[in-house]
Amino acid sequence: MASAAPDFQPRTFSIKLWPPSESTRLMLVERMTKNLSSESIFSRKYGLLGKEEAHANAKRIEEMCFASADEHFKKEPDGDGSSAVQLYAKETSKLMLEVLKKGPGTTAEPEAPVIDTPIEPADTVFDISGGKRAFIEADEAKELLSPLTEPGNSYSRICLSNRSFGIGAANVAGPILESIKSQLKEVDISDFVAGRPEDEALDVMRIFSKALAGSVLRYLNISDNALGEKGVRAFTELLKSQGDLEELYVMNDGISGEAAKALSELIPSTEKLKVLHFHNNMTGDEGAMFIAEMVKRSPNLESFRCSATRIGSDGGVALAEALGTCTRLKKLDIRDNLFGVEAGVALSETLPKLGDLVELYLSDLNLENEGTIAIVNVLKESAPQLVILEMAGNEITAEAAKPLAECLTAMQSLKKLTLAENELKDAGAAAVAKSLQEGHPDLKELDVSTNLFQRSGARCFAQAVANKPGFVLLNMNANYIPEEGIDEVRKILKAGENSADVLGPLDENEPEGNPDDEDEEEDDDDEAKYGDDNGKDAGLGSKLQDLKVEAEED
Repeated sequence: MASAAPDFQPRTFSIKLWPPSESTRLMLVERMTKNLSSESIFSRKYGLLGKEEAHANAKRIEEMCFASADEHFKKEPDGDGSSAVQLYAKETSKLMLEVLKKGPGTTAEPEAPVIDTPIEPADTVFDISGGKRAFIEADEAKELLSPLTEPGNSYSRICLSNRSFGIGAANVAGPILESIKSQLKEVDISDFVAGRPEDEALDVMRIFSKALAGSVLRYLNISDNALGEKGVRAFTELLKSQGDLEELYVMNDGISGEAAKALSELIPSTEKLKVLHFHNNMTGDEGAMFIAEMVKRSPNLESFRCSATRIGSDGGVALAEALGTCTRLKKLDIRDNLFGVEAGVALSETLPKLGDLVELYLSDLNLENEGTIAIVNVLKESAPQLVILEMAGNEITAEAAKPLAECLTAMQSLKKLTLAENELKDAGAAAVAKSLQEGHPDLKELDVSTNLFQRSGARCFAQAVANKPGFVLLNMNANYIPEEGIDEVRKILKAGENSADVLGPLDENEPEGNPDDEDEEEDDDDEAKYGDDNGKDAGLGSKLQDLKVEAEED
């Protein structure tokens, strides 16, 4: 066989997966927008984002993740870019989950840790939360935290979330944090001991608490740490030294009655608090009493969230009364509790004092008609400026539809209204729809799913929104709308200013169903199917499985 010519070189092919094309980036933004604004287990729990807000978040997430992945790629210029693509995809998924769990935006000060706070110069923000969730020990902690040891650094905001610190890593972090605590203003140590044995986790908390004690923080996030009373008390030194907090997040922390008591005792002053969030705890009535005490001491509160905390009637009454001191409140979220009628009536006596309120989340409170009527009768006079109102899952029937409709007529600034999982039927649907048909120029989303109405109710809601400029979503799923009724709804929407595209999915609609059939089923398996409220595993995988950055060729 003849040998090859001396100057012959085999031709090799090197396919670069990074950077993605502009069209790929735009495609990813659109895909994220669709996921963020679609109905899901997250939207039912935290609220559905409008398309405009979803697009803004998607664009910001993509830009942040692209910059991070591009920086990663520059450190490995000879690679094919696959690791940058992987980082790009993982980060977008992670940040999307944060946005989904936060729910619709608020007009109050930005509340979420890094993703929803204004971008500051890079040298003031230190964040190691990106990338894969991981355990870290001493050596890795030393490397990760090394920028904080550089002389003259100006870091004022740090986020150590999504990294599980062991004792060795905590002993490295402690002296570093202590050396810069005088310059710190915002600290996020949420989800920083995940998977550690209880004794080790408590020791890590104590180390961080001692290191940060004496700092003058405006923002502190200790969520997702399964604290309980022991965990709260492990943070004693840090909490006792905080008298200037403006934002405090203690979500998904197993805050029981005793833990709530400890928290209330340890924080010396909440007078400057603007944001206080206790979502997804096991606080109950006992704990609600102590949270109520904190609320009473927080006259400047603008955003209060105490959702999914197992608070019943007694705790609800105490909390409602305490909120009367928060006259600057703009956002109130107490969804998914066991308030009942009595607490609903107590809340109705407080709401007239909250003249700045723009977002009100009252879903799944067992208000029934009596509690609902008491609340809407006062909102009609005291809160015509509301932008978001959610009252899903309160057993509201046509009996309460008239006062509810009168209230809605007064709320001409509404952008989002959620009345899902009630029992309006056709008569109630007609009354509510009529109140929305005239005016309401800013209305963008209406959720009346699962309300036992048929063709007549569906037609009324379609007519109510058909000519509203900027309207984006009408959710009428899980009702009893016959096929001809659905066709009629689409025709009404097409004939108006909006296309039929604003009509949400109807995959759970029952065209042959009868609203009088007693076939309600309680779905207690949501957590099992979608993952717990941490949402870091099954929930994200099932909801965002289609969100992947695709290489054009392998």
